[in-house]
Amino acid sequence: MQNTRPILVWETLLDLDETRGSDAAPPLRDRVETALRRAIDEGRLSSGAAVPPSRTLAETLGVSRWVVTEAYGQLVAEGVLEARTGSATRVAEQSGAPLRAPRTPSSVALVAGPPTRYDLRPGIPDLRATPRSRWSAALRAALAALPDHDLAAAHPYGYAPARDAVAAYLSRSRHAIADPTRITITHGATDSMGMLARELHRRGHRTILVEDPSWPRLRAVAEENGLHPVPVPVDDDGIDTEQLRALASRTGAGAALVTPAHQFPLGAALAPARREELVRWARDRDALVIEDDYDAEFRYDRRPVPALQRLAPDRVALVGSLSKSVSPALGLGWMLLPPDIASPVSTAPPSLVDQAALAEFLTRGDLERHLRSSRTRFRRRRQRLLDALERALPELTVTGIAAGMHLVLAVPTGSSSTDITAAGAAAGLALTPLARYEVRDRHPDSLVLGYGNLDDTLVEEAVLRLATLLGGR
Repeated sequence: MQNTRPILVWETLLDLDETRGSDAAPPLRDRVETALRRAIDEGRLSSGAAVPPSRTLAETLGVSRWVVTEAYGQLVAEGVLEARTGSATRVAEQSGAPLRAPRTPSSVALVAGPPTRYDLRPGIPDLRATPRSRWSAALRAALAALPDHDLAAAHPYGYAPARDAVAAYLSRSRHAIADPTRITITHGATDSMGMLARELHRRGHRTILVEDPSWPRLRAVAEENGLHPVPVPVDDDGIDTEQLRALASRTGAGAALVTPAHQFPLGAALAPARREELVRWARDRDALVIEDDYDAEFRYDRRPVPALQRLAPDRVALVGSLSKSVSPALGLGWMLLPPDIASPVSTAPPSLVDQAALAEFLTRGDLERHLRSSRTRFRRRRQRLLDALERALPELTVTGIAAGMHLVLAVPTGSSSTDITAAGAAAGLALTPLARYEVRDRHPDSLVLGYGNLDDTLVEEAVLRLATLLGGR
């Protein structure tokens, strides 16, 4: 009898509308992952079946490639899918039973696997060098000095001494025009972005211009709060301000999220002419520029460029935190807002004691002492990594200015950075594909190599492991 089973059509096999609930639909990335799980659990995708390349599936479903690579990466980490370098990603042989592990808030799977020996993830500082004793001393001093009445007082925008200390720090280190009354203490960049997105939505904004590629969590937070991200191309001079103007005119966007000091993840500094053009656009359009100052303190070939906020304190909101400079475990950050943006009131502000410790940490100069030693360490580690890559993989292109804690390595033609990342996990290498940060495929397939938390003694060994994965020496 002739087989009348219909040809597999991915847009119907993975019906993203099936994942909609009675409330607002979850993010696309979660919907694709859920649809893949359902197709596997219900037998529509059998063990050993190949799934399409991320680019192909993204085009078929009408989503960004990042959405698909994130979903694939999560399922590979959980053992639902298998990815091998040079081969298609397939449904794992043991995937017959349903696997619906709950997701953690940070979208990191708590699954068993080989330990990470070579940490090449971007955005993570040197956790071994966390200034524990200085932070502990700041905590003790802050708690001892806190007036009794402050322990029960309301601090809607943050503890006043912390706001004063942050303003002074931004003035001397980032050359920002910092009024303490315009400072809000937050849990970090994600918290700041959420508050700003809600305020923009309240004012009638429905879109926001974002760099492409860029940190996906901040894009997601904007979208979760009613702002549709509009991707703007990035090149060697930073965000393309000509394209930004055109897209703003086309979409009506009156806000932009940028990383001018050190573009994440491509590693460019926004060219002086484009800094001026970005400010000119903001003034012409009466727009808000959100400056994510995530690792601007780390520049190795010159002094860090001053914050964009200095050029236009009336148009730029400067967002910063301790997560990249010290440790994400501290959960502290800040916003410096223009006068016409009402300071958002947090419903769950950081601990008063932590804010008081932040004030102590900054006024004592502990942060700047930590940054000086970190710059020396990261400068040497970056050069060591570059030298190792030149020896082991001389034919591959490395990009990114001498700044921050990461660089970008193009992978060989015909290779897949997503497959390499999955294979690296099995070899103890924590890697990240550039596609994770892209909205659209605009750049050569690459890996974003972080060296902030890479042990100095393991740099050469990590590169040799990576070279083996890439077919090098």
